[in-house]
Amino acid sequence: MKINQTFSLNTKIIFNPGSLNELSKLQGETALIISDKILEEIGYVKTIKGYLAEAGLTSHVFTDVRPDPDTKILADGLKIIQEIKPDVLVAMGGGSAIDAAKGIFYSAHQMLGDAFQRPYFVAIPTTSGTGSEVTDFSVITAEGDKIVLVNDYMAPDLAILDSDCVASAPRKVVIDTGMDVLTHATEAYVANDATDFTDALAEKAIRLLFENLLLIAEDINNEVARDHVHNASCMAGIAFNQAGLGINHSLAHAIGGTLHLAHGRCNALLLEEVIAFNGELEKSANNHAAKRYAKLAELLGLPARTVREGLVSYIDAIKKLKKQLGIESGFADLGIEADTYQAAIEKMAEAAMMDRCTPVNPIKPAKEELIKIYKKVY
Repeated sequence: MKINQTFSLNTKIIFNPGSLNELSKLQGETALIISDKILEEIGYVKTIKGYLAEAGLTSHVFTDVRPDPDTKILADGLKIIQEIKPDVLVAMGGGSAIDAAKGIFYSAHQMLGDAFQRPYFVAIPTTSGTGSEVTDFSVITAEGDKIVLVNDYMAPDLAILDSDCVASAPRKVVIDTGMDVLTHATEAYVANDATDFTDALAEKAIRLLFENLLLIAEDINNEVARDHVHNASCMAGIAFNQAGLGINHSLAHAIGGTLHLAHGRCNALLLEEVIAFNGELEKSANNHAAKRYAKLAELLGLPARTVREGLVSYIDAIKKLKKQLGIESGFADLGIEADTYQAAIEKMAEAAMMDRCTPVNPIKPAKEELIKIYKKVY
C-alpha cells in the first residue's frame, strides 16, 4: 500500500441550471472571455458579458479557439492577455476552449513569471465530456502531435456547471463527450494512483452515465438526465485529475492528432480492447485491473460470479451501450483507408508510449502491444 497519498480540490464547483448567475458576483475591473466563434454566434458570449457587466467588469473577448487548439492560438491569446491584464479570465466552451485558456494562462505564467498577475480563473463547460473545468491537464497540438500539459497552476478557481449550456449540443457531440467521460472514469478506477476518494467519484460517474447517457442522446431536453451527465463529467474529471488515466487516452491522443478524429470517438472505439488488455482477458483474467473491472460490473448489477465473468460483463455492457448509441465498430467505419491507417500505426504507437497518461496505466505496455491494439480496433 502506498503511504502519504493525498486528495485535494482547488476548484470551487457551482452546479445546476441557473448557476451562470454566479458570474454577476465576481469582483474585479477587467475580464477576458476565451471561447469560440460558434458560441459567440449563438449568443452565449453575449450572455456571459451581461453577467460580468452586472458585476462591474469590462469584458474583452477572444473567440479564435478552434478544435484541437495549437501553439498559434496560444501565442495569439498570450498577446491579448498581456495587453489587457485581466482580473478575471472566463473560459467557456468544450474541452478545446478550456484547454486553450489553460494553455494561454500557463504560457503567460511561464514567460512573465512573478510579473504575471494571476487572474481569477472561471471555467464554464458547454459539453459534458472533458472535465477540464476541474483539472490541471491541457491538451495542445504542436506540429501535428497532441501534447499533454500537466501543472496545478492551470486548475480553474471556479467551475460553473449549468447544464442549460449543453442543451443545444448536437447528438454526435453528446455521444462523443459522454463516452469520453466513461473512459475517464474507467481509466481512473484502474489507474495506479487510484484511491478510495477517486474510486467513489469514478463509481458514481459510471453509474450516472449508464443510467442517463442514452436518455440525453435520445432527448437532450431531458433536464434531469442532462444534469446527471453534466455532473458525472465533472466527477470523472476530479477522479482522473487525482488518479491519472492510462493508455486508452494515450492511444486516443495519438490517433486523434494524426488522423484528425474526434477525441471522444477515438476513446470509444478503443475502450473494450484496452480493458481486455489491462485485464489480461487472453491470459488469466485475474490481475488487479481485472478485479477492478469486475467490481464495476458488480456495481452495475451485471454478472460477476468470477473475476473473468465480471471483466467480460463490463466489456459487454460497454459494447451494448455503444451499439445503442450508434457508435461504429472500428476506425474503418469512419472512412479511414487501410493503407493510411497502417502507415500511421508505428508513429502513433511511439507517440502513445511517450504520452503523459501511459505511466499510470495498470500494466506497462510495450510498443508492440499498443500496435496490436491499434490493429484490433481498425
